[in-house]
Amino acid sequence: MDFLFVFSSIKQWEDYFFCKRRCVYKTYCFLCRISLLSTNTVKKDMGMEKGKVACSKYLQVTPRDVSWGLAVTTIGFQHTQPGDPYPLAAQPIGYNFNNYGRRVLNEYQLVYITRGKGYFESASCSRTKIEAGMMFMLFPGEWHTFAPDPETGWDDHWIGFNGGFMDDKIKSGFFTFKNCVFRVGVDEKLTNTFHEIFDLVSDEKKGFQQVASSLAISLIGRLHYEDLNHTYGDTYMTRIINQAKTIMQEDLAGCQALEEIADTLGISYSFFRREFKRRCGISPGQYRLELKLAKAKELLENTNISIAEISSKLHFECIGQFSTFFKKKTGVPPLEYRKQGLKKD
Repeated sequence: MDFLFVFSSIKQWEDYFFCKRRCVYKTYCFLCRISLLSTNTVKKDMGMEKGKVACSKYLQVTPRDVSWGLAVTTIGFQHTQPGDPYPLAAQPIGYNFNNYGRRVLNEYQLVYITRGKGYFESASCSRTKIEAGMMFMLFPGEWHTFAPDPETGWDDHWIGFNGGFMDDKIKSGFFTFKNCVFRVGVDEKLTNTFHEIFDLVSDEKKGFQQVASSLAISLIGRLHYEDLNHTYGDTYMTRIINQAKTIMQEDLAGCQALEEIADTLGISYSFFRREFKRRCGISPGQYRLELKLAKAKELLENTNISIAEISSKLHFECIGQFSTFFKKKTGVPPLEYRKQGLKKD
């Protein structure tokens, strides 16, 4: 038996992956599991045999929020593994699919697939094959259905919203019920925008709706831009490199070997490495290290997590290896870097 993990922030989701992947690929870590259980973010479901990850927020929207022009109603992410039931977690009333796998929403939604494949169908759109790098739009009042292929699963980000801004775009013909599936490529900028909105609504600080809705409008604008210019089709390798970057960003611990990433993308590792370096200026391995360095700096500056915990989260073999790596990159050991940050504050 395993657990259904429902997280309230992207950070908790990242922490789960660091911890869970380490346990799966090395040895069972009792302390890690206890640490997760103590966060009160874990819900146990004895009927599920595989680990499932879903993080979501459903918001209470006020008339004042809608008067801004657009209001975010929900945002979330699901990591569906092959063979998992879909959706992974129970949803509030008004969001559940019926016994025929269909549902009707009272809002607009964008659903972005970054891994795997599946299908989408609606009252106005015939059944369409969905692959990584595709986004589809859901319209209020129209039935739709979608699900991942049981053989692959998929990763899906979604955001829901309502307001006069989107109503006007539909009336003006920027988007139509029939033209609701788009190829945008697996793009780190898009996934980062979803993550940024999720963090905003999780904190729920004053004025968060206005910032979140502005970011949602940027997603809508980007979708229209990609549809007009078909920039996703510039080159096959550009899409491959962007997808590799997204995979590495969502696996900061580096649990998935670079050779495995290349195999997942359907190309040889030597070709992948050469093209990545030619287009990005650094090798995939160096890019992954830069991601780890950025995450280490963030944890040192913004948390009280011990150096040993940071080393473990980022999948270094020992604290000594992490300290050597960090000092080589920044010129100072991790502890000294943290002290310098505290002095500046």
